[in-house]
Amino acid sequence: MPSTRLKAPGQPLTQGAVLELLDRPLLDLVFEAASVHRRHHDPRRIQFSQLLSIKTGGCSEDCAYCSQSARYSTPTDEKRLKPLKEVLESARAAKERGADRFCMGAAWREAEDGEEFESVLEMVRGVKALGLETCATLGMLNKEQAQELRDAGLDYYNHNLDTGRSFYGKIITTRSYDERLATLEAVRSAGMSVCCGGILGLGESREVRAELLSELANLDPHPESVPINALVPVEGTPLGGRPPLDWSEWVRAIATARILMPSAVIRLSAGRTELTEEAQALAFLAGANSVFVGDELLTTPNPELSVDTLLLTKLGLEAVSRA
Repeated sequence: MPSTRLKAPGQPLTQGAVLELLDRPLLDLVFEAASVHRRHHDPRRIQFSQLLSIKTGGCSEDCAYCSQSARYSTPTDEKRLKPLKEVLESARAAKERGADRFCMGAAWREAEDGEEFESVLEMVRGVKALGLETCATLGMLNKEQAQELRDAGLDYYNHNLDTGRSFYGKIITTRSYDERLATLEAVRSAGMSVCCGGILGLGESREVRAELLSELANLDPHPESVPINALVPVEGTPLGGRPPLDWSEWVRAIATARILMPSAVIRLSAGRTELTEEAQALAFLAGANSVFVGDELLTTPNPELSVDTLLLTKLGLEAVSRA
């Protein structure tokens, strides 16, 4: 198996070993990743997930890429927590459109006990009752909150590392890297699956991307779900003027993630509207086997379902169904 050559038995994966992988000729890297993918997954199946912002804007964090930070003047307006009925209507519609997993995101620095958190627990119960996999991203959690979410029926908790530790302070100063890892540990201790990835195109080097991927792969166990995002520049944020990420770097990261984390679901996530059909096809070949459907990912644009359906038909791929 190719990934076993990257480290000695019982030793952590090094950033240098991952960088060597990222630096390989692109088609060689994609070929190896495709081979790994086919040993662990049905290469024709693509999971559809839908992400709904249940509470938008007004976040106290200073994430340099985020339109929901209260510190920046962006086109995103602050909105209160959505009512349960509206969330369940969105979940039903997502299921009808073929979504397998329904993700709920709240723009909080951390989940706080009280009425709103109890409302989120009701949302989780309601979405789970519809027969969908459930996922939430609510900021930092403690172990007690993680257990409450698990007891309510939450399957996955998303908490991204965003970037490599050495670059992290240039993007976020209001939450430490170790605090992110502590939330992941709380999620694991509650028995939930981990959804954790990062964002490319923040101004980081390929070495930093290797650092991020090695951090993810060294989690024990590695995340079951790994979203690989590309920056969607938002006017008013510190990164609003960043040039777009070259498509080949995105494919390299996906291929490398697939080799390092063979059993994970690798999600081609935010920024996908900037990829051509050909680039998306190469990403699927390299091991991406999940996409978000719906017109928005929290506050950023996403391809229409009809566009995704047409592309999958062209490629001979099909959506996973829980029916």
